Amino acid sequence: MRHRIAVVGSGPGGLTFARVLHRHDHPVTVLERDPAPDARPPGGTLDLHEGLGQLALDKAGLLAEFQALSRPEGQAMRILDADGTVLRDWRPGPDDRANPEIDRGQLRDLLLGPLDVRWGRGVTQVVPGTPDGVLVHFADGRQETFDLVVGADGAWSRIRPAVSAVTPHYTGVTTVETSLDDVDARHPDLARLIGDGSLAVYGVNRALVAQRNSGGNVKVYAQFRAPLDWHTDLDLADAEAVRSSLLALFDGWAAPVLDLLGHGAAFVHRPLYVLPVSHTWTHVSGVTLLGDAAHLMPPLGAGANLAMLDGAELAESIATGSGDLGEAVRAFEERMWARAGRWAKITTAGLERLVSPDPAEALALFDQVQPS
Repeated sequence: MRHRIAVVGSGPGGLTFARVLHRHDHPVTVLERDPAPDARPPGGTLDLHEGLGQLALDKAGLLAEFQALSRPEGQAMRILDADGTVLRDWRPGPDDRANPEIDRGQLRDLLLGPLDVRWGRGVTQVVPGTPDGVLVHFADGRQETFDLVVGADGAWSRIRPAVSAVTPHYTGVTTVETSLDDVDARHPDLARLIGDGSLAVYGVNRALVAQRNSGGNVKVYAQFRAPLDWHTDLDLADAEAVRSSLLALFDGWAAPVLDLLGHGAAFVHRPLYVLPVSHTWTHVSGVTLLGDAAHLMPPLGAGANLAMLDGAELAESIATGSGDLGEAVRAFEERMWARAGRWAKITTAGLERLVSPDPAEALALFDQVQPS
């Protein structure tokens, strides 16, 4: 008999899990609260690492399709001083595919493929240990049971309370995001400033980062250390008020750099939360977590990669194992915890250096991770 398996969340980790199971002809139910794939903006670009996200796609049989969609040139990275001086300008070689970029929407569509997703099925709670398996409660009042429920539902997971009482905590760093559309035609000076990939400018306890997506779209992120309630007297829905507040925060920076904030039509507040560096739990039969639900960490290029490899490895453990579902899940959890713990330490230390009192720390970190 095939196990009844559900994964909650249609992000990169949940979909990779489902695609690898699908490749092994194992049925899986994908539960997603959004009513449709395009119900909300998918977010910015992702760099998928050779030994992480790309490895997961290979396990799903999708690596060649990814390579056709990805943008190796998006690996380029330029760092400026707050006065506009170019400090570093790294460009990938013609055959460099260590961390090519792909838009989140393109990755989602690639992973969705033939999967049957139950859209508009928000999960509110799971209850393990019932006579018929794990009981899933839906927002519309319905219920269903499964042999295994995988929580791939992100930072504020509704599945996590079934295995862990831990909740995310604020890092002290917040991000405000905006977008520039058709940048090459509408803002050619900014397009040249950003280059083919990403641009970063570091100051005292703050940074501005611009990142190219496909189709001439650029995501701009203002990052700074602040209390969680820093915006109490600011209407975050008022784009001009937010813009003025940010321009004041970055006062004194070079005009071309500040111009990154000058053209966004809307701003989104994204405070950075994390789970403890070594987040583990006592195994609970029939429930597990992957990705941000299991190991939320600073967004420094590892999160989606780890989630995808989590999903691929868990699916392989189930599909190719002895048939003992609990054994497969426990073995996966041990591997995931060890890997996630290493990356959580790296990214936590990285955030401390990237948004720090000494901007030279950010530059030194870049020199450590980028090839010379």
